[in-house]
Amino acid sequence: MHPDVPVIAIDGPSASGKGTVAARVAQQLAWHCLDSGSLYRIVAVAALRDRVALDDESTLSALAAELPAVFDSGRVLLGTEDVTDAIRSEEASSGASRVAVLSGVRAGLLARQRAYRQPPGLVAEGRDMGSVVFPDAPLKIFLTASVESRAERRYNQLKEKGLPATLAGLLQDLRDRDARDSGRSVAPLQKCADALLLDTTGMTIDESVERVVQWAAERFRR
Repeated sequence: MHPDVPVIAIDGPSASGKGTVAARVAQQLAWHCLDSGSLYRIVAVAALRDRVALDDESTLSALAAELPAVFDSGRVLLGTEDVTDAIRSEEASSGASRVAVLSGVRAGLLARQRAYRQPPGLVAEGRDMGSVVFPDAPLKIFLTASVESRAERRYNQLKEKGLPATLAGLLQDLRDRDARDSGRSVAPLQKCADALLLDTTGMTIDESVERVVQWAAERFRR
């Protein structure tokens, strides 16, 4: 790890747009990008594939610690299996939220996430990037949006992919996830006291990216 490497930690609830924003900010800055949620999704996919109960902390913790995950040219491999599309399914997303409440799973993935901190810089997004994984990040952002806006975004994404979904079902699912993520005893979803708030309700992706890049320019030129 490189503790002197700058980090932008972007946290926020599910479907707030932080993944897309983080990826585009990293691209503009020519920095590395960590989509921490993908690691939890991979754990969920591996568990579902191996028929491991999503509350079996002992087995899931061991799985997370030895996760044979590889990110290669936009593809995600679990061993030799391509799970790029599988980890973006609603089943994987819901499963990730469930396994993320387990302290053993989070501990198993911590070192892997911190290893992404490489020169020239890192944009890391997730639920506890600023509070747990990179508490010393010079720039922390809590990116959110109304639950109605987030449900509509997720609905449109699934619709574009031809996947079945209902707006009412997604709205309830997001409310359940918000409660689970913010109420868990280990690394709950929360806005750090030193994080900047970015509410993207009514904002385009371009506008959100521009705001973060502006904050980064102000913070890192000091």
